[in-house]
Amino acid sequence: MGSDTSKSKKRATQLTEEEIQLLLKNTHFNRQQIKEWHQGFLKDCSKGKLDKKKFIEVYKQFYPTGKADKFCSHVFKTFDTDNSGEIDFVEFLIAISVTSHGDIREKLNMAFNMYDIDKNGKVDAKEMEQIVTAIYDLLGEENRKGENSPAKRVEKIMIKLDSNGDRSLTKDEFINGCLQDDFLKNLLAPNA
Repeated sequence: MGSDTSKSKKRATQLTEEEIQLLLKNTHFNRQQIKEWHQGFLKDCSKGKLDKKKFIEVYKQFYPTGKADKFCSHVFKTFDTDNSGEIDFVEFLIAISVTSHGDIREKLNMAFNMYDIDKNGKVDAKEMEQIVTAIYDLLGEENRKGENSPAKRVEKIMIKLDSNGDRSLTKDEFINGCLQDDFLKNLLAPNA
């Protein structure tokens, strides 16, 4: 009995052929790179899953001077596509691939998903303000007065991108608007 159950229940630390095929289709990595990324992932997360606390720890290393917690929470939610509260290796590598190798539309799509906090397919001013504030925290931006306040910044973004005037942005409005405006693109999706 013992050996049957261990076969059917895959351990989180193992990479199945099915997962490799999925990653070959959905990332810009080859088989060898996928295996190398997997080994590195297991070094940081021996259980094969990355919880929010560990994710923030890893992410903070890239932004030692900023306050990364708020921003990381939004990024974590975007990467945790099955809402399990943990990021598995497949979710992790797809996210890495999009942020490092994806084309501009893929990157803007991921950025939009991060801004759409309640997942209703639209981004309203309140959601965008939360993210702009989190980006300021992350980058250590102290100047938040006048034109540079998150609310004013969001107002300008809305005026530019909200083509039908309903005070919220659809994915198309967001992506097309960012494609036409380099300043906004750099602010809203810095690595696009």
